[in-house]
Amino acid sequence: MTHSKDSQDAHDFDLFVIGGGSGGVRAARFAAQRGARVALAESARMGGTCVNLGCIPKKLYSYAAHYAQGFEEARGYGWQLPGTPALDWAALKAARAKEIARLNGIYEGLMSGAGVTRLQGHGSLIDAHTVQVRAADGSTRRHSARHILIATGSTPFKPEVPGAELALTSDDMFDLPSLPRRLVVAGGGYIGCEMASIFHGLGAQVTLLYRGEQILRGFDDEVRDFTAAQMRQHGVDIRVQTDIQRIEAVGEQRRVHLSDGSALQADAVLYATGRRPLVDGLNLDGVGVKQSKQGHIEVDGHYATNVPSIHALGDVVGRMALTPVALAEAMALVDHLFGPAPGQAARTLSYENIPTAVFTHPPIGTVGLTEEQARQRGGAIRVYRSDFKPLKHTLSGSAERTLVKLIVDEASDRVLGLHMVGEDAGEIVQGFAVALQCGATKAQFDATIGIHPTSAEEFVTLREAART
Repeated sequence: MTHSKDSQDAHDFDLFVIGGGSGGVRAARFAAQRGARVALAESARMGGTCVNLGCIPKKLYSYAAHYAQGFEEARGYGWQLPGTPALDWAALKAARAKEIARLNGIYEGLMSGAGVTRLQGHGSLIDAHTVQVRAADGSTRRHSARHILIATGSTPFKPEVPGAELALTSDDMFDLPSLPRRLVVAGGGYIGCEMASIFHGLGAQVTLLYRGEQILRGFDDEVRDFTAAQMRQHGVDIRVQTDIQRIEAVGEQRRVHLSDGSALQADAVLYATGRRPLVDGLNLDGVGVKQSKQGHIEVDGHYATNVPSIHALGDVVGRMALTPVALAEAMALVDHLFGPAPGQAARTLSYENIPTAVFTHPPIGTVGLTEEQARQRGGAIRVYRSDFKPLKHTLSGSAERTLVKLIVDEASDRVLGLHMVGEDAGEIVQGFAVALQCGATKAQFDATIGIHPTSAEEFVTLREAART
């Protein structure tokens, strides 16, 4: 898009970004590299949920949690470990905090390096081209912009249950004063399941409660059942069709009263029952920006709201709440507003075949359609699957198994979905996601030589369909 210099200079900035998370930082940085005058307002630490309270600390704690299992398995390989390994919770927290602070600094450096005007404070909309930034001391300043981008992300919420104020959210879990001996997790989505696995691995006795019939709604049903069985085998007490009625404090402890009439004693209760778009104080109503019933900002194919100069992307629009998706949306928006990089085509984003991982123990990797989605689309399919004990566990003493699964379209032979539950699932599925993006067929999988001995090779050695 081209704009006259006069129209550009009518505003303080060409792009004003509200929110310093993955999507906001990416949009600000690359818009500035295109020559746009860009400002970014963030009231908290840079990096958003992913860096500060999500992906990064979660994965670090998941690594930490695997060591206990690793110490145990090492004995099967002849290692004699003197004494009993013990977790220093304070040391883990300090190491995490140091790394997150380093990343915060990198994000700040990306802004200054790109020439983005960085404003510390809470941004809110005044009109279609004006943002007010309120600093921590209460002072305010207004800025005008040709385009405004809302990239404020999402935040966890707790249901209205008596005593819910006694419970924690995922935001609280990485910096607890002490590691809870007994943890109750309410919620069977990926965040609840990951937290249950992590804290069990770190040494807590974990009970996971989910009011539905099976955890991980939205994932392939076979993957859900297999993961639940593996988590239970590791020692997580998963109770489905169970909900919390109320929570009460008993000294420093928590008594959790359940829908079946029983009660649990716990040191901490985590509500992982979903997230809501973080739109507090943005004044969306005041400027007439439309939202869904769930509060997500409604946008078109180019991330524009019904107010054409105001855009939104990432978790706040609720399409797919994944960091790489927010990054891709940001690049598509920058190309649309300011033109693509020289010699490049304008980027767009397809929401099909987006791979994702769940860092449960064992982890899940998935890309493409679930078996249920493929059947709902109509047309014949073939399902290939295998579950097996990985070579590592022939000596480790662990009973953990791995599941691999392919969903294939009968008419075209194209692989529609690929799923794995097992060690390194995320690392393995990332590579296969490229194949699905290229439209790979089952015949092409069959013609690919496996790397032996690995779990990944199972995907190219599945010869007999388990069902059609």
